[in-house]
Amino acid sequence: MSKKDTIIVVDDSTADLMAAASSLAKNYDVFTASSGKELFSILNSVNPDLILLDAEMPEMDGYAILRTLKDSVNTARFPVILICQSDPESEDKGLNLGAADCITKPFSYELLKKRIKLHISVDKQKKEAYDNELAEEIGKKTRTINELQNAILGTLAELVECRDSVTGGHIGRTQHYLSLLVGFLLEHDVYAGELLSWDLGLLIMSSQLHDVGKIAIKDDILMKSDELTGEEFEEMKRHTLYGADIIKKIEGKTTDNEFLYYAEAFATSHHEKWDGTGYPYGLAGLNIPLQGRLMAVVDVYDSLTNERPYKRAYTHEESVRIIRRGAGTHFDPSIIEIFLQYEKEFQFAKSGWTYKDNVSGVLLPHNLSSALMLVSNILDIHGDPVDRHASGTRHYLRIFVNHLASHEKYKHAVSEWNVDLFLLSAQLHDVGEIAVCGDILNKVGELTEDEFEVVKTHADFGAKIIQQIKNNVSDERLLSHAEALVGSHHEKWDGTGYPLGLKGTEIPLQARIMAIVDTYDALLNDRPYRIKKSHVEAIKVIKDCSGTHFDPELVDLFFECEKAFLKVEAGRVVAAH
Repeated sequence: MSKKDTIIVVDDSTADLMAAASSLAKNYDVFTASSGKELFSILNSVNPDLILLDAEMPEMDGYAILRTLKDSVNTARFPVILICQSDPESEDKGLNLGAADCITKPFSYELLKKRIKLHISVDKQKKEAYDNELAEEIGKKTRTINELQNAILGTLAELVECRDSVTGGHIGRTQHYLSLLVGFLLEHDVYAGELLSWDLGLLIMSSQLHDVGKIAIKDDILMKSDELTGEEFEEMKRHTLYGADIIKKIEGKTTDNEFLYYAEAFATSHHEKWDGTGYPYGLAGLNIPLQGRLMAVVDVYDSLTNERPYKRAYTHEESVRIIRRGAGTHFDPSIIEIFLQYEKEFQFAKSGWTYKDNVSGVLLPHNLSSALMLVSNILDIHGDPVDRHASGTRHYLRIFVNHLASHEKYKHAVSEWNVDLFLLSAQLHDVGEIAVCGDILNKVGELTEDEFEVVKTHADFGAKIIQQIKNNVSDERLLSHAEALVGSHHEKWDGTGYPLGLKGTEIPLQARIMAIVDTYDALLNDRPYRIKKSHVEAIKVIKDCSGTHFDPELVDLFFECEKAFLKVEAGRVVAAH
């Protein structure tokens, strides 16, 4: 006989403890605790598969217990279902503290059993992938990096949404609806085999990128305030292909293929239809990836229930009727059957949703390099699609920083840096350009004074983006390089730069380094308003600007290693041909 899974029930009510133990004892080994103190005593000798925790208790309440559990590497891995009051604030607080799920009072024990089964299954999936002892050892070390990955992806999704101004909150809401739909499918064993073979946390987080291709759509189409023409709609449909292209650009540069698989499937297939009349490939039935079939339902539900320039917001009931009619034509009928059973849950979720809500409690197992590379590839497409400015500056920075590390004046400062993190962060130096209108960013010809003022705002906007990411991570030091680079790489040594007019050593060292490398790489590449310069011409410009635009000491050190820069540039030219 197989060993039962273990559950610890924590509740100060003896009657509730007895009821829970009686209901769960047939399928689980149940331990009971009437306080946080008793729980932590039990945890000294018991490793539970799940903890069922009441939020409202005297002395140490459920929220304080949950915080303590998640702060310890020894107990953070245990999934916790929090029993709380039926209000969004209580649920949000529990999820933000790390609860796997929140169930509101009153509840049925049948629902509770299903939720317990779901979360134990998901947790077992994770345990099979990682040896427990190894997971405990690396968990604490990787926690802040994972938070940063989540924050970068969430911010990136918001940037895409900022350009598509008519769909505010769409990305966050569809992510929330998707998490509900996946849970309901698992409860009814619909596509459960495929779903449980995936990392569900990673699946939900990567859904934020389903509309990432919109970053390549022209502003006059993306932001049009009335219905699109046929030609314009054909261009809009290409956002699915653009999204796939963005994600494919980094497939060869990372081993994080699982994340890319989910993201690419969402981006490419969420507009395919069950009967084969969708786009971009006209896939039909089960040939459409499951990610696309899931996103199709929640994407349409959110679009129907929110106002657009060309239509009013439909009521929940009207939207459900439209989706019901689409079963077997637009949508996978098996998914719609489950959606219709729980449509009131979606209505409740919609009514309680605010733009700031999120489901980012899951930690992503993909690497930081992938997240930052994804951002830089999106910047390439928003700007000049041929230019690889971010990757070019990274190569030159590595040479320059390694040279500085051998110099007496700078070796101490550089030794305190995480150089790999500095080089990764450098890819974000122009992230604020996402807020600059594409017509200005790609203008053929010299910018007007007003247009240049708009371009200059990218430094301020980039700083705000980094600040937004910082607000969602526990270790802000990971963003110290990005903050210095984004906000200050257009400052000048003589104080005539922007955005703050910093002067001399008031400018962070990272930004003074980047100013030289950024200019060098920009000069070597064609721009809409000028042709590229040679290596000799580029270094002459830098020499002429020493002491005005650039730190003169750093310029001298730049010339000490400029032959290595020339070799990199020669290699890039060969690769381009």
